[in-house]
Amino acid sequence: MGKFINPFTDFGFHRIFGQEVHKELLIDFLNQLLKDERHIIDITFLNPIQQPETIEDRGVIFDIHCRDDKGGWFVVEMQNGAQPYFYDRGIYYLSRAISNQGEKGKDWKFSLCPVYGIFLLNYKMGINSKFRTDVILADRDTGRMFSDKIRQVYLELPWFTKEPDDCETDFERWLYLLKHMDTLERMPFKARKAVFDKLLEVADVANLSKDERILYDEALKRYRDYKNTIDYAEEKGVEKGIKIGKTEEQRLIAANLKKRGVNTEMIAQCTGLSIEEIDNL
Repeated sequence: MGKFINPFTDFGFHRIFGQEVHKELLIDFLNQLLKDERHIIDITFLNPIQQPETIEDRGVIFDIHCRDDKGGWFVVEMQNGAQPYFYDRGIYYLSRAISNQGEKGKDWKFSLCPVYGIFLLNYKMGINSKFRTDVILADRDTGRMFSDKIRQVYLELPWFTKEPDDCETDFERWLYLLKHMDTLERMPFKARKAVFDKLLEVADVANLSKDERILYDEALKRYRDYKNTIDYAEEKGVEKGIKIGKTEEQRLIAANLKKRGVNTEMIAQCTGLSIEEIDNL
């Protein structure tokens, strides 16, 4: 196990970007991502579990769901491998974030705040041979933006190959750290900016509590098993894109953690399951 947590595990991603106590990390990452476009002072984390609007609908579980101080909504997702309809799912997630802004009554004028979908991909999409893909609503002929209310940013980390000395911006430094964090012996860039010093503190495995260490061990095992499965499939020429039922996976995780004595509240926080669901396992 490395000195720093793997940010591409469910636990690692949530610890770095999904906690109120460490929200300056997510704020800085988003500000660097959207530099000269949007400056965020504060964020409020929202419930990642979106219940279905009707009994026939299906619910949504976001990795990170938050709003900034200017009213913008953000859905931040981490994805380790290609899945069927992943891009359709991204559109669906953002559509839910838009529909959730609706207000009851005839006086609502359909005033919407912008919704951003940020997708960190630990694989190549196979659509463009580049690191960053920005998707906007634009006029087909002129390319001019039609509306700024929905925006998708896909970051394909395998295309980012810069070494520490080659990183020219704080955003590039963030990307280097995320991509290599679990193999680093020391945290570079920490002297350049206070937020990187904070990242060192948050990501250090030695700073995890006993319960957090159990959760991380489980998450790391799942991540390695998944990557080994993908590597084996590619080696044998098996079709990529193994679809995993996220809700069922979280139930299996919760059941395993429950057997190991992790308290129910922590299991709920890390899996997105309700207390009732965990009690019924």
